Amino acid sequence: MRHVRTNSPGRGPRVSRALAVGALALAGLTTGCEPGAVGSGEPAAPAPAATRPADDSRPSGAPASPSATPSRTPGARPSRRPGTLMSRGDRSRRVRELQARLRQIGHFDRSPTGYYGTVTVASVQSFQGKRGLPRTGRTDTVTWQRLLAMTRKPTARELDPPVSAPTARPDARCMTGRVLCISKNSRTLSWMIDGRVVSSMDVRFGSQYTPTREGTFSVYWKSRHHVSTLYDSPMPYAMFFSGGQAVHYSSDFAARGYSGASHGCVNVRDEGKIASLFAQVRDGDKVVIYR
Repeated sequence: MRHVRTNSPGRGPRVSRALAVGALALAGLTTGCEPGAVGSGEPAAPAPAATRPADDSRPSGAPASPSATPSRTPGARPSRRPGTLMSRGDRSRRVRELQARLRQIGHFDRSPTGYYGTVTVASVQSFQGKRGLPRTGRTDTVTWQRLLAMTRKPTARELDPPVSAPTARPDARCMTGRVLCISKNSRTLSWMIDGRVVSSMDVRFGSQYTPTREGTFSVYWKSRHHVSTLYDSPMPYAMFFSGGQAVHYSSDFAARGYSGASHGCVNVRDEGKIASLFAQVRDGDKVVIYR
């Protein structure tokens, strides 16, 4: 009799496995010229311990193990950490008030920006250390109440210090059409339409090693929430006009003024003004940068 060999029960044929690896090439524009901007992330807080499940292996009616019930002093309450109101990466009017109040008592030596970056973290740590508080750099409820008690409500001028550089005489190329007319001599940007100045604002440029290009260009791309792919730094309200160079808001410029420089971009320190400008400028509008 002829026997046919079969697989034993529960045992299937062997299946060979192959691992396919694919590489996807991403083509894109490398952009960014903001100087080492502050990071916006905070280390994640440690996850709370998971709740211990009930011990189902204990016979019904048997007493629980003494170690299963934590001892607690009668009448004692568990300590609570003060809640965090503001921390690194936040951007708000309240942060601007925090900075203005810290400035009143010598813990913040720059103009308020409304952005909670490394400078603000260090200022809060300085304030906390002087008052015997934990130097977390975060503004918790205890830190905020202590600061409120030591300072007064900031004035409008303290919250938004005026910046007024005299606007330069427009270059002849700026007198027709829609133009971002940018003078390196006066360090100002004038938004002009048919020879009329609609608005103007202070600007700063790249350093001698990363200079801002001069000449006539046009806006070819707008990016409201842009982040530099070169320096991993925020470039809000970016209006690109030449390669990776753009006109954009700079919190670093707002905080440090002309003591810093960009990596070639045209920095604006007044966020309200550039937000309004961003809404008006169109792709194709002219950009003139001159000395």
